[in-house]
Amino acid sequence: MKIGILREFTPGEHRVATTPSAVTRFTKLGVAILVEAGAGQRAGFPDDAYTAQGATIVSRDQALAADAILTVRPPAPADIAGIRAGTRLIGGLAPYADPARLAAYADLGIAAMALELLPRTTRAQAMDILSSQANLAGYHAVVRAATQLNRCLPMMTTAAGSIPAAKAFVMGVGVAGLQAIATARRLGAIVSATDVRPETREQIQSLGAKPIFEEIGEGDEITAASGGYAGEMSEAYRQRQAALVSGHITNQDIVITTALIPGRAAPCLVSDAQIAAMKPGSVIVDLAAENGGNVEGVVAGDMVERHGVIIIGLTDGASRMAVDASNLFARNCYNFIEAFWDKGANTLAMPAEDALVEATLLTRDGRIVHPRFAQPIAA
Repeated sequence: MKIGILREFTPGEHRVATTPSAVTRFTKLGVAILVEAGAGQRAGFPDDAYTAQGATIVSRDQALAADAILTVRPPAPADIAGIRAGTRLIGGLAPYADPARLAAYADLGIAAMALELLPRTTRAQAMDILSSQANLAGYHAVVRAATQLNRCLPMMTTAAGSIPAAKAFVMGVGVAGLQAIATARRLGAIVSATDVRPETREQIQSLGAKPIFEEIGEGDEITAASGGYAGEMSEAYRQRQAALVSGHITNQDIVITTALIPGRAAPCLVSDAQIAAMKPGSVIVDLAAENGGNVEGVVAGDMVERHGVIIIGLTDGASRMAVDASNLFARNCYNFIEAFWDKGANTLAMPAEDALVEATLLTRDGRIVHPRFAQPIAA
């Protein structure tokens, strides 16, 4: 079986779906890895690093002709048109973003599998591309904020006097949020955090941060989302939480927002009025910018200033650490492939009734088969 690795076409994307260290694992399975020339260059992996581990450097057309293709982001429309019927397209396929792209997969007979739809289960943990990449994005968000902040993070004692520690507030305590808390703490900031899920209070405290929560009262509704994600808050709870955050955010030097609900626009957590109440020179990093943002006025992929506050719409946190991000992504993909590898037949055996296949398979045999996308997404 041959697996193709494409050079990512998305502007600013430096990651690659498979790295030289992962090639070694794939070849032990009996997989031939075809790497498009230059695919790993932006991630720090030259072609000769791949060939040294047994991969073959090929043209883009040859990579597209493989039995399966691994990709960090969805391929370009022209590349999708060049994929053969029956090919498995596996990786980060952003299924919510473009219904026309899903239709194209189906029309061309591609078996598209979106790894970001993997459930949050023990079995799928080692394959979870969202968690591995969000972990790095949470780290980078704090480092990026620290470089833009007009003061240092840790408390310092000098001959001229003491400098108090900066304050950092993390909104949304998923994988990215937890890493942001841990990183800000390691850099010496005084850290606090909040989330709509009460059970995250202990996680926040375990990292040495202060939980900021409005207690859930009688009549409050917190709609749960699947897969361990936060759901939606009732309006009454949202208003009380906003009031609590408004009072807390005023004195923060750094705010990191991470709240996302799969398949929906990111909830607005920080309003223009709250930004205006912050100290000039403060920094907000919005990790949900690509999905509309948690911060009013954020610009995805750019840095803007409102009321003297710097707002960073971070969309490439993991890509900016392409070496580590690519290695983790490649290991996620390998773990997924290895879980379904039939050594006797030297191929993938993915039964439709398997929970992980059912969760990730978007299209097969000319149809959109995933129940979440079989009907128009707006429905």
